[in-house]
Amino acid sequence: MILVGATIYAFEIPNYFSWIDRKAANLNGVKKTLAKTGLAIAYFNPLWIFRHLAFIKFFSGNYEQINNNVLLIAFWSFLANILISFVANYLIQNKIRLDWRFMASAIFSALMAIYYALSETIFQ
Repeated sequence: MILVGATIYAFEIPNYFSWIDRKAANLNGVKKTLAKTGLAIAYFNPLWIFRHLAFIKFFSGNYEQINNNVLLIAFWSFLANILISFVANYLIQNKIRLDWRFMASAIFSALMAIYYALSETIFQ
């Protein structure tokens, strides 16, 4: 997982955050705030959670456990944390400078990684 975080996530997340800024550049006020927050939530969607859980299973040697049930768990996990995710992504996207967003997101993601791992027990 460290390798995934240091390569895939370290490349795609900062680039996505830059893209969010470019997409919202022409907006102002509440529209800009909601657009940036919504686009961040859209990125960390059930498919992203599924991929994260699949990486966990893959690196722990449980390849056979990567199936449709993991996708269902990811869906329920996403729905259950949408309010927390909204608040965190609002703060990350709208209150933290772009050059610090990846670090803020990494801290939030580390906390959420624990939740995602527990979500298999919670939503199974």
